[in-house]
Amino acid sequence: MTTTTLAVLVPLLPFLGAAAGLLLGRTAPGFVRPLAVLPPLAALVLAVAVAARQGGGSAVDAVTELTPTGSVPVELALHIDGFAALVAVLVGTVATCVQIYSTGYLRDDPRYASYAALVSLFTSAMFLVVYSGDLMVLLVGWEIMGICSYFLVGHYWETPEARAASLKAFLVTKLGDVPFLIGLLALATEAGSFRITKILGAVAHGSLDHPTLIAVLLLAGVAGKSAQFPLHTWLPDAMAGPTPVSALIHAATMVAAGVYFVARLLPLFEASRAAMVVLAVMAAVTMVGSALAALAQDDIKRVLAYSTIGQLGYLTGALAAGDRGAAVFHLLSHGAFKALLFLAAGVIIHAAGTNSLAAMSRMRGLRDRVPDAYWTTTVALLALAAIPPFSGFFSKESVLGAAEHVATGHTEHAPGAAGWTVLVAGLLTALLTAAYATRLWLLAFRGSGAEAPDHGRQPVVMNAVLWVLALPSLALGGLTFRLLPDWFDGRDLTPTLTTSVLGTGVALVGGIVTYAAWRHTTVLAARTPLGAVAAHPEGDAGLVEAEAIASHKPAYGDVAGAPDPADPGRLLLGPLHRPAAAGFHLDAVYATLFVRPVLAGARLVRFLDREVVDTYVRAAGALPRWLGAAVRRAQTGNLQTYVSALLAGTVVLAVAAVLVATGA
Repeated sequence: MTTTTLAVLVPLLPFLGAAAGLLLGRTAPGFVRPLAVLPPLAALVLAVAVAARQGGGSAVDAVTELTPTGSVPVELALHIDGFAALVAVLVGTVATCVQIYSTGYLRDDPRYASYAALVSLFTSAMFLVVYSGDLMVLLVGWEIMGICSYFLVGHYWETPEARAASLKAFLVTKLGDVPFLIGLLALATEAGSFRITKILGAVAHGSLDHPTLIAVLLLAGVAGKSAQFPLHTWLPDAMAGPTPVSALIHAATMVAAGVYFVARLLPLFEASRAAMVVLAVMAAVTMVGSALAALAQDDIKRVLAYSTIGQLGYLTGALAAGDRGAAVFHLLSHGAFKALLFLAAGVIIHAAGTNSLAAMSRMRGLRDRVPDAYWTTTVALLALAAIPPFSGFFSKESVLGAAEHVATGHTEHAPGAAGWTVLVAGLLTALLTAAYATRLWLLAFRGSGAEAPDHGRQPVVMNAVLWVLALPSLALGGLTFRLLPDWFDGRDLTPTLTTSVLGTGVALVGGIVTYAAWRHTTVLAARTPLGAVAAHPEGDAGLVEAEAIASHKPAYGDVAGAPDPADPGRLLLGPLHRPAAAGFHLDAVYATLFVRPVLAGARLVRFLDREVVDTYVRAAGALPRWLGAAVRRAQTGNLQTYVSALLAGTVVLAVAAVLVATGA
């Protein structure tokens, strides 16, 4: 087969698997699991074959006109360069692992067939985004992922949290998609094509008249899809869905699509220095804000959700520095260890006895009950904290190194202000990342909360998938920056001395300080049942929570026991803890600025419609009704009455005629 044929089959196979799974889910349930696992596995094999043939060399392009439009044509085009080939392998790997893992995690779920089909469709849509060479075809995959996320996040639709989260995810991402679509149409109009290669050619020749406006419109969609400030609020709430879905969304689909889109069209954004500064500021605020929020969360999945937002901030920061190689490198590394973290969290949640949420402060004794999750989570957290020699160290240092090059004026791909913004925010985020990673590990595996009931051993497939993903989390970084430079525009990805020392140093400081804070709060909690109050700078609210701890009130559904008073996050954040735990109340800000005015406007329109417009309509109908009632009263059915009225009328007409004649 040709490379083009193989590439076409990559998104097609999961799509066919999804269709077959939906059709046979009820009539032939025995085929559901094979149809869930085999198509993405076959797609992964084909994606590896495509990557091997592409080899980091010249891009593979193929095109056929999809439909004549009379103006800008829409074409079914493939554009597979080194970035696309590697990202497709990542998508296939994570999707296959998620499907295999789900056969154990959701083995008793009555809606497993529809779930598996939607995951396959989700995977197919992401493959389409990765391989597409036409922006309109890319938009199809972009929107299919949006609707799939709506159904998958709302998988447990019986719970109000899942229903609200799915609706929020859909609406927030659509809010970004509206300007995104306008930007796509404006871009195609000025470039004369939706083809990515032709658009980049137009950018190179300076044919675009409004690059800044187009770039900012496109960034709105990217912020929504990749959960960047200010449209990131949907992602933490999306944790109400099944944990394998969270792994898929956070590691290889949906949120990766926005960053990948910017990487594909990076020359367009580089054509506007203002757009690069906007991208840098968006990345900086996202990185620091999400890391602070992660340090304050209690639910393990919400910690990982905010972690994903922050790591995506690193990706957009690398793009703001004009280095898409560093961005895609960290995308691959992050995809491996973040998928591992979520799937390991699923094992922990399974052991804790609930399908969706698990409060870390109420965990105890899980280290010995889930040894596979313990060791693999440790590996993934070390990669997340960018501790050498784990994969996250090499990819994160490539981002910081790119920012340093821009800040010191060694490259002109981006303004120096963008480089300094990303570099300072990246180092601060590295400190905070190590802090919340250490906190997660301490609370989840060395916590002193009440031990949850033992719900038995986890299915073998769940633990096996963890070890499969642990390998790239450990070795991917070192292999990639040595063996695959040609896949990343030929740029050297070797860590630089300055950023390596700074990044690793602040990460070690973050981890050590967090451990010291945990030891300190542990000692305080051991001295008195209300000892946690000393670590709570929140006044009465801290006292109320400490009293709840002392009374050992149950919380979080099946996760029994009392919160762990030895939470270093409160001590480290101080007065910032409460707003950080609430996501800095950004949802409340949006409710005040947008939701309430819209609802007030809707109420005003409803009042005007009912009390003003409907009043005129009712009045217009009342007059004929009254006239009809008057005429109806004259219709008595008595013949004498009719004759009398006729004679009276005749007399009146005769008198009137005489008067008129006399007057004449």
